[in-house]
Amino acid sequence: MALGRKGRNVDNTTHELDPNSITKEEGQYYDAESHEEKGGRKMSRVAGVMGGESDQDSQLGVGKQLELEATNSIKYRTCSWQKTAALLFSEYICLAIMSFPYSYSVLGLVPGLIVTVVVAMSVLYTSLIVWEFCLRHPEIRDVCDVGQMLYFGWTWVWYFTAAMFLLNNTFIQGLHVLTGAKYLNTMSGGAVCTVGFSAIWAVLSFFSSLPRTFDTLSKLATLSAFFTFVSVLLAAIFAGIEAHPYGYNSPNGGKDGLMTGNPIVLVIPAAGTGFVSGMNAFLNISYTFIGQITIPSFIAEMKEPKDFPKALWAVTICEIIVFSLTASIVYVYTGTQYNTAPAFGSLGNELYKKVSFSFMIPTLIFLGVLYASVSARFVFFRIFEGTRHKGNHTVVGWATWAGILACTWIAAFIIAEVIPFFSDLLSLMSSLFDSFFGFIFWGTAYMRMRRADYGPGWLSKRGIRGISGFILNVILICIGLFMLTGGTYATCQSIVNNYKDGLVVGGPFTCASNGL
Repeated sequence: MALGRKGRNVDNTTHELDPNSITKEEGQYYDAESHEEKGGRKMSRVAGVMGGESDQDSQLGVGKQLELEATNSIKYRTCSWQKTAALLFSEYICLAIMSFPYSYSVLGLVPGLIVTVVVAMSVLYTSLIVWEFCLRHPEIRDVCDVGQMLYFGWTWVWYFTAAMFLLNNTFIQGLHVLTGAKYLNTMSGGAVCTVGFSAIWAVLSFFSSLPRTFDTLSKLATLSAFFTFVSVLLAAIFAGIEAHPYGYNSPNGGKDGLMTGNPIVLVIPAAGTGFVSGMNAFLNISYTFIGQITIPSFIAEMKEPKDFPKALWAVTICEIIVFSLTASIVYVYTGTQYNTAPAFGSLGNELYKKVSFSFMIPTLIFLGVLYASVSARFVFFRIFEGTRHKGNHTVVGWATWAGILACTWIAAFIIAEVIPFFSDLLSLMSSLFDSFFGFIFWGTAYMRMRRADYGPGWLSKRGIRGISGFILNVILICIGLFMLTGGTYATCQSIVNNYKDGLVVGGPFTCASNGL
């Protein structure tokens, strides 16, 4: 199925949509093979969504996909739920955890913990919606396919979603280029121009991105998640055992006009906390949790997509525990005056800072690599769908794959130099992209699926469940719209303020050290 190219199959023949091949009003349900979810509950495909999807493509279930790949030298549907869990762990257990102490310093400890749990549970709920939608449509390969399906097969939606999808992934790559330069500057004391360190990190990440399947990347993901856990654990321990945080009682210690001295811990937000700083703190937390953009891509490479919730629940439980404990401990010992984003810079002992930050190296490389791979396969599959280059080792295939990756890393390098503020870059990505991929899309998906299952009167047919589900998902859509509007405004204003105040760095493409 080549979405965005209406009704065109890999053999270049065009088919008219037959609505009866997708669903019937009463009782024709669909999964990979038997028109029925293997877990037992029947589900209807969302009717009339493709605007030209062929019956051949709509019936391409998981089993048939595995059969078609059997003779290929490169196989894509190879991930177990354990390997998918490793990919999710590497995506969520990441450097952005170390922005939580900053968020807690703005929101206050109690509201910060509440926001952490609420966002985590909303992401769990919407991720299950994504999974259910992918079970109904095993032909889905990525979130762009989902976007076009949700909005009635409109081609422009596919292109709009594709643009956001690629920009989101490239911004995340840029974040890791920026943080890689931070790490190299921290360890070397600014021995090389920051632009040079950024370029070195981008080149290193490019070569690490070359593997073409998630099965291969899942092995690296396990190491990435493990070392990240060690890194944040050490940061929390070091913050607790060192005498004082960085900047304690020094002339330049503290920030935002606050007194130096013992760390100030706020249970609730400080009086006068503004909308811009509060919104940025919320967006920093949201960014770390919201990762539904990759879920359709991960499910598309699972041997048994029905097992995805096992991976999702395991990751969510670990997220809540690790994020809450680490952020709370580091914040309590570094206070509102001394915390930085990422929080490694809050450690006063130089050895402690370098040791804990160094354990973050695998995730600094791998998470950018993961998103680069997701972007590259999105473009690569659409160039070579139905050709031997997709599933076999060919010079043309590998050269194109490398070329796509090179383009994404060059763009990431530019982004890292233009927006060199860690917390603001997190917030900008969250407001622009997570608003859609974290909330708006999945509230819409819930309503489309329930209407497909129960018909136009699905609200009344389901009683209180239908009404409560509708209200909950309308709230999710409204949260997404608020993040998109208010969040983008707050982030842009924060970036302007930082440049105006000369904070962190002198400007874009600077040689000034951005080390912690």
